[in-house]
Amino acid sequence: MQRSVLTDIVRHHAAKTPDAIALVFEERETSFAALDRHASQVANGLIAAGLHPGDRVAYLGKNSDLYFEYWLGAAKAGMVLVPINWRLAPPEVAYILGDCEPHMVLADPEFLDRLDTDAAYKPMSTSDFATWRDAQDATDPAREAGYDDAVLQLYTSGTMGNPKGALLSNRSLLALRQDTPVDRMPAWNRWTAKDVALIAMPIFHISGSGWGMWSLQHGGKGIVVREFDPHQVLDLLTRYRITKIMMVPTAMKIVCDHPDAGGTDFSFLQTICYGGSAIPLDLMRQAIAVFGCGFAQMYGMTETAGTIVGLPPEDHDPDGNARMRGIGVPLPGVEVRIVGEDGIELPRGAVGEIATRSTANMIAYYNRPDATAETVDSDGWLRTGDAGYMDEDGYLYLADRIKDMIITGGENVYPAEVENALYSHPDVADVAVIGVSDPKWGEAVKAIVVPVEGRTPDPAALVAWARERIAAYKAPKTIAFRETLPRNPSGKILRRLLRDEYR
Repeated sequence: MQRSVLTDIVRHHAAKTPDAIALVFEERETSFAALDRHASQVANGLIAAGLHPGDRVAYLGKNSDLYFEYWLGAAKAGMVLVPINWRLAPPEVAYILGDCEPHMVLADPEFLDRLDTDAAYKPMSTSDFATWRDAQDATDPAREAGYDDAVLQLYTSGTMGNPKGALLSNRSLLALRQDTPVDRMPAWNRWTAKDVALIAMPIFHISGSGWGMWSLQHGGKGIVVREFDPHQVLDLLTRYRITKIMMVPTAMKIVCDHPDAGGTDFSFLQTICYGGSAIPLDLMRQAIAVFGCGFAQMYGMTETAGTIVGLPPEDHDPDGNARMRGIGVPLPGVEVRIVGEDGIELPRGAVGEIATRSTANMIAYYNRPDATAETVDSDGWLRTGDAGYMDEDGYLYLADRIKDMIITGGENVYPAEVENALYSHPDVADVAVIGVSDPKWGEAVKAIVVPVEGRTPDPAALVAWARERIAAYKAPKTIAFRETLPRNPSGKILRRLLRDEYR
């Protein structure tokens, strides 16, 4: 399967193991043979509707097995799929639809009212999808895009300004695994046809679409859930004996705190991959006690087609260690360096911007040449916007988003460092740190804390706690309390919203 494209994956497994189950969704099982046939029917339906190679088709809905049929069908017809975040407000949905200009939009019934009935695109409800699909010819049209052509257009979370559509090619999504011998791939990141993966992360994010495609790529079984529900996750884990799962630490804590989790046998579970933020040590201990499996932190972004750096299970120590404060080492085939504002590589230990180069990098931002040029240079180095440093052993440590850095009294403060100090307090369930305007210091450090249920922490005590663990100038000057923190689908705190609120 070297240099295969997305559609070759399903063809290969349909020929080799036609009856093997590719996807399970709400008791509905789809074999690889059926998935291949359905993808061909979707492709022919799109072609019959007058669409051409390179055209966009959009999806506005929650996780479903139909999404993967739609994606693979679009790919077989040489088209590009654009999944849209169903949590967005109607104006935000309208912006993305206006930007990508799709010819067809497949939407869950509850989201059809967000579509413009006067628009040029054809709307279709997922409730009508199977009837439409089954009316099409099942002959494989075999007119897919090339290896370096776009097959997926994912919109960034838009923490600053309007979101941008990152174009991901077959190469972006497949090359790192195709080009890396199995024995060079980290053990935690190896997949086989025996794996059963829980696809619970949202498919409009690379963590959902990419995770699902990894499962299909290796002939595994993907258990698709519409939304993350800790009760359902526990049931599915045991019913299907899931071997691999990806979730953000906040979701992991919800599952760990579930009253049934402690008495469940998870011996079948091999690896829990997590991303979006580092895992606090106390949660790590709790998760090890509950699940007893390996844990791997994954770092990546939409523009890198997902994971490019990983912290392996052997570096997860319940007693804590220096490497657990990091995000791990680059995957095989991935180059990473720390650069200054001038793009020149910095020495080990110096904080700068993380830049990466690999076959997984996006093609470009859709119709945004200036933004593309600002992000990817002529040598293929992509600037992530994340501040970090690399130690002498090649491990990467994330300082924070450069734009989130706080400059107080001429000193640089990275929110993640302050958050880690406060999170260790027994009364703190969640915390975000931002900079607010200050007449004396320019900016002052402010912490927004979600208390542990039933606790009422003293602000002065929290400040004192932080000052014992980090430099005094990094400790928060003020603390506010709230019930939840705003996060994007990948679990990252939306500090821009907090800055707007507490400005």
